[in-house]
Amino acid sequence: MKTSYPLVIIGAGPAGMAAAQVAAAQGVEVAVIDEQAQPGGQIYRNVDSSPLADAQLLGRDYLLGKPQVQAFRHTPIEYFPASAVWYLDRNREIGLLHQAEHRRIEAGSIVIACGAQERPMPIPGWQLPGVMTAGAGQILLKSAALVPSQPPVLAGSGPLMLLLAWQYLRAGVGVRAIVDTTPRHNRLQAMLRLPRALAAAEYLYKGLKLISAIKRARIPWYLEARNLCADGDEQLQRLRFDSRGGAVEIETGLLQLHQGVIPALQLADAAGCEMRWSEMQQCWQPLVDAWGESSIAGVFIAGDAAGIGGARAAALAGQLAGLQVAFRQNRIGQQQRNRLARPLQIALRRHLAIRPFLDSYYRIDNDAQLSDGTTLVCRCEEISAAEIDAVAALGCSGPNQAKAFTRCGMGHCQGRFCGASVEILLARHRACSVADIGRFTTRPPLKPVTLGQLAAASGDQS
Repeated sequence: MKTSYPLVIIGAGPAGMAAAQVAAAQGVEVAVIDEQAQPGGQIYRNVDSSPLADAQLLGRDYLLGKPQVQAFRHTPIEYFPASAVWYLDRNREIGLLHQAEHRRIEAGSIVIACGAQERPMPIPGWQLPGVMTAGAGQILLKSAALVPSQPPVLAGSGPLMLLLAWQYLRAGVGVRAIVDTTPRHNRLQAMLRLPRALAAAEYLYKGLKLISAIKRARIPWYLEARNLCADGDEQLQRLRFDSRGGAVEIETGLLQLHQGVIPALQLADAAGCEMRWSEMQQCWQPLVDAWGESSIAGVFIAGDAAGIGGARAAALAGQLAGLQVAFRQNRIGQQQRNRLARPLQIALRRHLAIRPFLDSYYRIDNDAQLSDGTTLVCRCEEISAAEIDAVAALGCSGPNQAKAFTRCGMGHCQGRFCGASVEILLARHRACSVADIGRFTTRPPLKPVTLGQLAAASGDQS
């Protein structure tokens, strides 16, 4: 590993792989750093070495990643898998752990392509053994061919929840029930955006296909669910909730929660990139231009890390970032860049046409979130919603002050899975938008490091 590269790409999912291939094809020297052991990201995890006897059960969209991963493996780049970035600054200096040792790299340009994370879905009892996220269930399926030993209950909303139910059915796993928290009024708002979504009709067809298969399996499907509560003595035993005005209780030992995905912002935030609140997607997003360049010169953000758009849109955004880096480094001229970018931009607009419909349909109901004060907001530090409400009543002005008062956000996840909930609670108390509340400040180390590794980071690197 060298100490400097013209281009460093962080993440080897659809966006990162595409950016690397395009930039390398134009003669840019590229290094790709990825936390996973194999390329593909979450969406294409293990696609070219699946532990499943038949990877086709995961669906056609998953298998589309296989040629992309294989092409990436043959791209003339330096690829460093199983490497975690724990430090990044606005000067494009990167600190990472590679093979358990510290390395420091300087980059002429950086493409952050670290994808998305699941939006936290805190409910009473979500800390009990037997409660996990739908994304974690899919990771187990893709990485180790592990399926639940008992039919799970899938609760929440979003396309991933339906996809996982469909994949479980194809794998021969029963689903105990689907508990859908999508508010009824979302459907009307989504229908208003349906005409535009028809430009990406294949996504609508895919969704209808998943729903049809689930209904044919006669899985109990509870709509407009609210007031979810996971209950049990030391481990999950049942899920209680209200559905269309009636109380429901389901006996289960496995609950998988999902409430959509949001950009993984820690790297962009650490680099000092300007953020904006997206009312449509109900999350913070980095401010980027048409090429994916952030407010920090030379730092690009591509794919879901810049805003949720899906795998195909992510790959197109990665290609555009790769072209712009090649242009900035005088590998191609402006005319050639624009000629190569034009079909990518047209395709990107088409794939993103579905987003307003999906964002409206699966918009979460903030008024129904965290209504029970006993719900743990920060599971790392065991901070409840009531404790956040209490500091808000004292005049707490934002998440960082709440962190100082309560230690919320100081645990192992460093606010990744409590930040969004703290923002909702503070905004509700102040009767304002989350945009007016702000968000946790990201501080290094971004990933857990040992004192020995930190000591090595402060010394000279051989």
